[in-house]
Amino acid sequence: MTDITYPPTMTIEDTQNSNIDNQDAAWASINTPLHIDALLVFIQDVERLLRINPMLEFKKWDKLGASQYFMAGRNISQETAFEFETKLTVSRRPNGLEIEYESGVKASTVIEVEAIELEDGKLGSKLTITDHYDRLDEKTRQSKLGEVDKSLINWATDLQRYLVTWRRWSRIKLWRLYMQYVWLPMKPTGRRITYMLLWISAVEVALITLGVGIYFSEYR
Repeated sequence: MTDITYPPTMTIEDTQNSNIDNQDAAWASINTPLHIDALLVFIQDVERLLRINPMLEFKKWDKLGASQYFMAGRNISQETAFEFETKLTVSRRPNGLEIEYESGVKASTVIEVEAIELEDGKLGSKLTITDHYDRLDEKTRQSKLGEVDKSLINWATDLQRYLVTWRRWSRIKLWRLYMQYVWLPMKPTGRRITYMLLWISAVEVALITLGVGIYFSEYR
């Protein structure tokens, strides 16, 4: 499947603002070109899932056991960025997985997938991310509004872009190695700078090629 440009299909319950005290969850849904079986395999890599989030700057990621991890870093989704440090416990579900956080405002993240038919009639999948905030009482949540993760829409959007690109290029081993060992460990700012540099380099090569073509057409 090529030339896939699905716009993000979002369903958002706004618990990422000052009204979080009246809400228990926030969610976003995206359509993907992957078959449901392929998507279920993809989401098992929890580190990759979280690192795709452009609002998280990771300082540490450790695997503690078969289903437990430790992460620490910086969340830049708020106007004033804040540090995070927590242990994760991942539980598989028949249609996805659940990530439970030992500390922080957010109690858990549930990722669910389902099969859908895309506009071109081919089978794809729908992925829904739900962040739960039901661990803390209202008063405590009010006092920690500055630590609310507002990255859900950005994460869903970038995850969809990643999955479209994954569907197109994952068969190429060099691309997979680059994404795993170079792109994913980068900070979001590093990824943006790299992207701009690649585009600048591509434009320079195109201009040089054009110049050479003009030279040979006029002087040869």
